[in-house]
Amino acid sequence: MSDSLFKNNYKLGFGLMRLPKLSDGSIDVPQVCDMADRFIAAGGTYFDTAYVYDGGASEAAFKAAVADRYPREAYTVATKLHATASGVSDEKQAKDEFFTSLRRTGAGYIDYYLLHAIQRTNVDKYEEYGLWDFVREQKAKGLIKHWGFSFHADPELLEELLTRHPDVEFVQLQINYADWDNPGVASRRNWEICKAHGKPVVIMEPVKGGVLADPIPEVKAVFDAEGSGRSYASWALRYAASLDNLLVVLSGMSSLSQMEDNLLSVKDLPLSEKELALIQKAQLALNADKSIACTACHYCTEGCPMNIPIPEIFNVVNRSKGSPRFRILREYSIVTQGKGKAGDCIACGQCEGICPQHLPIIHLLEDCRTMEE
Repeated sequence: MSDSLFKNNYKLGFGLMRLPKLSDGSIDVPQVCDMADRFIAAGGTYFDTAYVYDGGASEAAFKAAVADRYPREAYTVATKLHATASGVSDEKQAKDEFFTSLRRTGAGYIDYYLLHAIQRTNVDKYEEYGLWDFVREQKAKGLIKHWGFSFHADPELLEELLTRHPDVEFVQLQINYADWDNPGVASRRNWEICKAHGKPVVIMEPVKGGVLADPIPEVKAVFDAEGSGRSYASWALRYAASLDNLLVVLSGMSSLSQMEDNLLSVKDLPLSEKELALIQKAQLALNADKSIACTACHYCTEGCPMNIPIPEIFNVVNRSKGSPRFRILREYSIVTQGKGKAGDCIACGQCEGICPQHLPIIHLLEDCRTMEE
């Protein structure tokens, strides 16, 4: 990794997506100030926000808690441009997000600027609006130091984008121990692609949006038996932070206690071989929790006239416990991209006739249609 990209080796980044709130729903800026103080005192520098977070209030909170209170060399800030954000319907409005973010953050320039949440459903807008060239132009002017994109799609699209835009400096990916081999997220494969292209990774969702902070009982039992007293979130965070080709791991923190737990977690890296074995047990516990007993043999897909990725759809269902609906829908859209969906089933029965587990696939696919609503 180039020293010019990130000189601070501190692995934790302060994600500003889930900031503490007051009773009226506004951000608790004094508590954010306390959290920022503790983060910087521990050696942290990387603050991550976005134009769309809290309708802009996240960027404003960053300004109040950090930019207005610390010298510019004490921090770095990442923010993002979303081509299909609410209220954005043309190229000018999309590009204006950058200048709005500059004003809101009060940072003077953006250290890490990202094209936000690229996926199959919006990637064409980033091309249509000329946003790849736009961020290059802002970097040439010195208003952006480094640029990349955050990604929520399949490995094929990631490979295509990094080939088409080889000057991208980093990529932000969803990576956690639950999704490492999840085809609906493709964490491992996407990470491998970035590594092959020499692009360091910013990790988002290391605790899967909080799901791994309170995992299923079978996973809790694995970590409880270890006896260290670490929080479940700490295990997830340390797993992500132990990967190589890493720029920083983001954690969206909502309280000072979460900050303290995360700061403590990254003091002890990387995971030992014994600890990695424990993570593998937790992964097995997650995989064993199958409401649909599909073994992913793919016999059913070989003759499906509608080209439905049946095992991948069932995998999304099996991994959905505790996940918010928008994540489930996103994973479903990834595994069905360019293929048939559950609702396309014509009930021909060829899949049921060949399934070694004798699953009622037609009925199960009917249940999966809720992911298309």
